Amino acid sequence: MFKSFSMDLAGRKLTVEIGRVAAQANGAAFMHYGDTVVLSTATASSKPREGIDFFPLSVEYEEKLYAVGKIPGGFNKREGKASENAILTSRVIDRPMRPLFPKDYRNDVTLDNVVMSVDPECSPELTAMLGSAIATSISDIPFDGPCATTQVGLIDGEFIINPTADQKRVSDLALTVASTREKVIMIEAGANEVPEQTVIDAIFKAHEVNQEIIRFIDTIVAECGKEKHTYESCAVPEELFAAIRELVPPQEMEEAVFTDDKQTRDKNMDAITARLEEAFAENEEWLPLVGDAIYQYEKKTVRKMILKDHKRPDGRAIDQIRPLAAEIDLLPRVHGSGMFTRGQTQILNACTLAPLSEAQKIDGMDVNETSKRYMHHYNFPSFSVGETKPSRGPGRREIGHGALAEKALVPVLPSEEEFPYAIRTVSETMESNGSTSQASICSSSMSLMAAGVPIKSAVAGISCGLVTGDTDDDYIVLTDIQGLEDFFGDMDFKVGGTHKGITAIQMDIKIHGLTRPIIEEAIRRTREARIYILDEVMAKAIAEPRTEVGKYAPKIEQISIDPQKIGDVVGKQGKVINKIIEETGVKIDISDDGSVSVCGTDKEMIARAIEIIKSIVTDIEAGTIMKGKVVRIMNFGAFVELAPNKDGMVHISKLSDKRVEKVEDAVNIGDEVTVRVMEVDKMGRINLSMKPGDMDPNVDVSTLDSGRRDSDRRDSGRRDSGRRDGGRRDSDRRDSDRRDSDRRDSDRRNS
Repeated sequence: MFKSFSMDLAGRKLTVEIGRVAAQANGAAFMHYGDTVVLSTATASSKPREGIDFFPLSVEYEEKLYAVGKIPGGFNKREGKASENAILTSRVIDRPMRPLFPKDYRNDVTLDNVVMSVDPECSPELTAMLGSAIATSISDIPFDGPCATTQVGLIDGEFIINPTADQKRVSDLALTVASTREKVIMIEAGANEVPEQTVIDAIFKAHEVNQEIIRFIDTIVAECGKEKHTYESCAVPEELFAAIRELVPPQEMEEAVFTDDKQTRDKNMDAITARLEEAFAENEEWLPLVGDAIYQYEKKTVRKMILKDHKRPDGRAIDQIRPLAAEIDLLPRVHGSGMFTRGQTQILNACTLAPLSEAQKIDGMDVNETSKRYMHHYNFPSFSVGETKPSRGPGRREIGHGALAEKALVPVLPSEEEFPYAIRTVSETMESNGSTSQASICSSSMSLMAAGVPIKSAVAGISCGLVTGDTDDDYIVLTDIQGLEDFFGDMDFKVGGTHKGITAIQMDIKIHGLTRPIIEEAIRRTREARIYILDEVMAKAIAEPRTEVGKYAPKIEQISIDPQKIGDVVGKQGKVINKIIEETGVKIDISDDGSVSVCGTDKEMIARAIEIIKSIVTDIEAGTIMKGKVVRIMNFGAFVELAPNKDGMVHISKLSDKRVEKVEDAVNIGDEVTVRVMEVDKMGRINLSMKPGDMDPNVDVSTLDSGRRDSDRRDSGRRDSGRRDGGRRDSDRRDSDRRDSDRRDSDRRNS
């Protein structure tokens, strides 16, 4: 028998079934939110993993495409590696859960979430976040929960709790907040330049909803929860700490870490480590623990210096930003480039523009999101931190940092109508000592402006740190944290935005939550720093987007045509459009609504391609003056191609004001000529004139001789205006002559 628990959550029913499936996991929750179904499980190893000094937590979010009635694309036809959305969701689940496990716990733990059915009205990501918290809370795995998660949207100034897929598309805010019973433990947001106070109000609106969910989880735990199992603690013995402090007094440790140069600090710590390893070489019990003990000693030293002495390792004031620098156009051949430096963190960004057809295709759970035109990618090579390691492609960290910068910049991008390009920016980490994701936002913003992308406003990013004491009131917020302050501090609060407001937030913490005063101060500090970076650093490198794209970037022109005439432009088996592309060297993309994008590097060729397309879709009317190419010559006149599959005939009498004996005396095949349409007859045949006297646009062509002769009608009566061969072929004429000869011979025999 399984147990079922239900609550109303944002007007939809949330049902949790315990004991129905996955009974062998340490904890399992079969989650139903509307018609969305997610299986969330929590599993732990029986013994700690040996040889590690961290908590080995793995979080998985598995998207099964049968959940939305889709068969995976590609040849394999089954789910492969996790999508970017799955990786980002796993990270969002991880961040509030990880701090709630014991710090000395070394057993492997896996939180697995399998999406089995998706209701667009009910987010599977949110359902998985709640499911992981419930599965872990009812399990026997040590966990200081529960925690709960809520999403908040903003439409027409009103907060929407757990918005639907349709509401998310028009919302100015995509906020996810996780809470414990007392505090906020995780914040993730994307926003359309939303003011800081509005974001703060939304955070604590979500916090209120989270308290309702936690009370619901408590009822489940009370009835189904297992007793938490004991575990082997991996804490460093106090005796080892005491021995280390005797060999390395606190004053010496402070001197070792008190420097603004990461490499100098690393050398100092390497020397201390070597000394201690030599001192404890014969102590087989302590020697494996020396590394972890030094780390904790260094951590306590840094935290004490900041919290008690208000001294930062690099000597900065609490609210002081590291030295800043910004420049553009470092890479001469790319479409746009920008580099942003903050202390020992340096990001070089390159921007690439392409036609919209190059937009990334997405084969995911959201049936309405099949592509995206803006892609931000982040790379973190080992040389950026002075290490050697082979490159294995982007990991979860790289994907997460890239997505955060992307989220910060999307709100300021021009629409497809304003700027019909696919856009890719790549952030290359040249040097890293904290907050590379926020430096990526700054460098990407400059790179986009340098490339001529008309973004609405420049965007900057900055992060704040936190060191807490024994009480909620004992804390200090740090502006612009470096790597050491991130490692040993309690928070990494990243905020990207413009002068108007916030575009992205990501908060990582290592403690059991933040109070409202801490969050408010962090948001205030990031705004102050952001405005300074925008005005005093980035604006001096490039103040606004360039008015046009660079010479090496593709140029794109757009026109609209009647959707009914798309087939005429494409032609049978693509022959027409391919000929245009071959002639002009451009790339042509046509949408179902008749939008045509012509892309190339040569503006003249773009104009020529557009001219051809317009000529194809424009109905030819009598009196129109046009340009064309002579494609066929007959004894009675010349055929001129006005547009692909559109030929007209210039009768020999209309080639010139003077008498023309032979057509070749006036024109030859391949000649570019200017003609006037004299007549479009009932059969669609187009009669043209090249006579200067017929070219006066003020003269009505109906008053002029069309140029057709009765004798010519017999020769060319079967001519199809869509065919370049005009009237009867020579072979047809020979057949006719042969038939006439046969008739004459027969008449003679009969007589």
